[in-house]
Amino acid sequence: MTSLGLDAPVRLVSAHGHQPYGTIAAALRDAADGDEIRIAPGRYEESVRIAGQVTLTAADPDGDDTPTADGPPPGAAVTLAAPAPGRPALEVLPGARLTLRGVTVRGAAADQPAALLAGGATDWTGGGVRHGRLEVRGDAALSMADAVLSGAALAGVLLRTTGAVHLTGCLLADIDGTGLVVGGTTRVELVRTEIRAAAGSGIRAREDARAVLRGCLVDRPGRSGLLTEDRAAALLADCRIRDAGGEAVRALGSSPLPEAPDADDATGGVVLRGCELTGPAADAIGVTGPAQLQVTASVLRDCAGSGVAAGDGALVRLAAVTVVRTGSTALGAYGSARLTGREVTVRDSAANGLLATGTAAVDLADSELTGCRYSAVHLGGRTAASLTRVRAGDTPEHGVHAVDEAAVTLTDTRLADCGMSGLDLAGAARAEASGLAVTRCLGGVTAGADGPLRLTDCEVTDAGRAGITLGRGDAEVSGGRILRPGTAGLVFTTGATARVTDTEIREATGSGLVVAGEAAPRVTGVRIVRPGKNGLIVDEGGVGVFEDLDIVRPGFPAVHLAERAAPALLRVRVRDAAEDLSAEPGARPEVVDCVSVGVKSARWPAPETAGGAPGRKPAGPGGGQVSAATEAPQDAPAAEESLEELLGELDRLVGLARVKQDVSSLVKLMRTVQRRERAGLAAPPLSRHLVFAGNPGTGKTTVARLYGRILAAVGLLERGHLVEADRSSLVGEYVGHTGPKTQRVFQEAMGGVLFIDEAYSLAPAQGGGGNDFAQEAIATLVKLMEDHRDSVVVIVAGYPNEMERFIDSNPGLSSRFNRTLMFEDYDTEELLRIVERHAASHQYDLTDAARASLTGYFELLPRDGRFGNGRSARQVFQAMTERQAYRVSEIEIPSESELMTLSELDVPELPESPR
Repeated sequence: MTSLGLDAPVRLVSAHGHQPYGTIAAALRDAADGDEIRIAPGRYEESVRIAGQVTLTAADPDGDDTPTADGPPPGAAVTLAAPAPGRPALEVLPGARLTLRGVTVRGAAADQPAALLAGGATDWTGGGVRHGRLEVRGDAALSMADAVLSGAALAGVLLRTTGAVHLTGCLLADIDGTGLVVGGTTRVELVRTEIRAAAGSGIRAREDARAVLRGCLVDRPGRSGLLTEDRAAALLADCRIRDAGGEAVRALGSSPLPEAPDADDATGGVVLRGCELTGPAADAIGVTGPAQLQVTASVLRDCAGSGVAAGDGALVRLAAVTVVRTGSTALGAYGSARLTGREVTVRDSAANGLLATGTAAVDLADSELTGCRYSAVHLGGRTAASLTRVRAGDTPEHGVHAVDEAAVTLTDTRLADCGMSGLDLAGAARAEASGLAVTRCLGGVTAGADGPLRLTDCEVTDAGRAGITLGRGDAEVSGGRILRPGTAGLVFTTGATARVTDTEIREATGSGLVVAGEAAPRVTGVRIVRPGKNGLIVDEGGVGVFEDLDIVRPGFPAVHLAERAAPALLRVRVRDAAEDLSAEPGARPEVVDCVSVGVKSARWPAPETAGGAPGRKPAGPGGGQVSAATEAPQDAPAAEESLEELLGELDRLVGLARVKQDVSSLVKLMRTVQRRERAGLAAPPLSRHLVFAGNPGTGKTTVARLYGRILAAVGLLERGHLVEADRSSLVGEYVGHTGPKTQRVFQEAMGGVLFIDEAYSLAPAQGGGGNDFAQEAIATLVKLMEDHRDSVVVIVAGYPNEMERFIDSNPGLSSRFNRTLMFEDYDTEELLRIVERHAASHQYDLTDAARASLTGYFELLPRDGRFGNGRSARQVFQAMTERQAYRVSEIEIPSESELMTLSELDVPELPESPR
């Protein structure tokens, strides 16, 4: 070794001056508490034990051996090497306080401790540990910065202490085993630390240990990047795990997750925030046993296995997570796993987007699953899945496929571009869907299962084959539409006994309704428009009840009955057809009050000749009688609504005092006009078209729907239904496309209300031009309003200022829209009432403290461009139910009151204002 001009390589610096020594151990023997030992660069083969309070500093090789505030002098290199196996090169005893600056400790054997901290407190900057592990035990505390730890076997760092451990800016590399092992009740924090090329896992946390990693990198571990067991907890914030030989994160066990999802320390479970897991040779995240894991604002990509695999007993929560390019199922829930996800994006899975089996429970909301090689969602076993506002598709198989005894609930979910069915049920699977939209799938909804199916207000558009196919299971379809199916609109297979009400089928390439032999459905209030073949076809032996059907412009006879078909046809109305009924010999229908309008070869009477009037025609095969029919449209609601009931429904809406008054005034005006007309007096000019001006979430669509029903109740509209449209519904993409597109939407609204949201987008602030055909849409709309002034009411809606500009953009608009209803923002009290109504309708109770907290929340909620009025109130209620669910999940056996109560703890934090 070199003394660098000193009389000895080691100097003891104390209050009494500088003393030279030949070894570090000799200097330590004379050192008092607080003394510093400065060591010349070189290798020192010693086993050093620290019992007092001392500082070991690497001296400057150029003679300036004064350490800086941040560490040793530049260029200093001191290695303390164990002389023989069996003892570490450095040992810190209980009660000691050691400061190391620029000192590297080297062990005699890679699988033994090179540095053993058995107690006390160590502050270590620079240098590091070579050829042996760093071991921290007992009550030892360690703060290490800018150090390199390499060349160990079994483990690079072993922590089992009650003291705090902090590693900042360190590097653990070339470990023939696990990079860092933390056990017992150790609390360790790693900041900007890297673990590279460990042969085993990067980090292993077990027993009751807690590990926090911030801004760290685990690169190329031979096994898992992070492994947790027993009751350990880990928090990874802004970390990266790359190219793991196994799972990037593997949780075999953990403590329970904290109630607060944004807890900033490792208080429980395994929590990942803002992390990136890339290129693992297995799953990005594998969770099983009693482990609980939460991932937020993170990316999982290029996995050889799954993105997330939750095994038996696991709990996994995902929020704002992206899973891209997986070699297996992107999200998997198996056994009794529980998986919840919010704002999860799945793309390019080599298998399913979501796969659940066993008795797993899945709750996925505001998420997207596309580009999967198998079905986007596959549910088997006795799983229970809830999909809310989920977009799934772009797959050669099904959008959602449920088999065995699986149960799925779909709310406002969109399934598109599936090579098989959008929703497919088999076995005893059960499904309940509300607001489901299925677009451009080979089949829309296919229910071959024996389990129950409920479809409410669902829409199937452009299916390659049948829109909806129903089997033997207990199926019920209410509301909704089937548009442009490639074959039939709705098919009842053999043995089907489904119930269908208030559904519309438009422009089916084949028949509207197809009933197989031995099927016995009950169909009420269905409107079938322009089917390519029959409106209703009943195969041999088919029965069922079909009442209040409206069949318009069928390509074949409106109703066709095969031999031995014996359906009950009650109040079926056929319009604009070549033939109303064709029946093979042996068909025995019951025909009651069926009528035909504009039918060339009619077997049923026209409305004016029904009931025995002159010109009455035969009822049809089977001898069923035809009774009097009226001109009332058969697609109107089955039960007539009174004006008083509708005005009462309007009055029960929260807020909107000004709007309610305006609508009531309009109704009075319309009734007065009707009375004048009945008295033979000239009717004053009356425009029923309206402008709804207001910010988002103020109830414009709800009031528009009520307005149409009110006009139907007073006899000014035939049906009163609502057709919603926007710019994309009206404006085409090429020359000659816009006019027919606008006409088609207007035709759908005949007899009701056409509601155009964000109508100002048809008249951009800078004016049209180029390929913008919006002006053509406006011109077409104005002409249609004139041609059908008594058949359709048009309501245009949007922001107040923009709507003024829109009306002024075309003289035809300003003459037809001369009345504006202003929808004012909800105040705090009204927002609270909206939350209370949502709570009551979903069987929740708000505490007084929750109401007070909500009042403060809404008072402070920024009323900026992100404020959604009623929509914001609904989102707050949803957030409260989610937070309550997390809170109650920690109660082993919650009471009914606990399940129903929303407290001030469930009120979310205010959103951060954008900077």
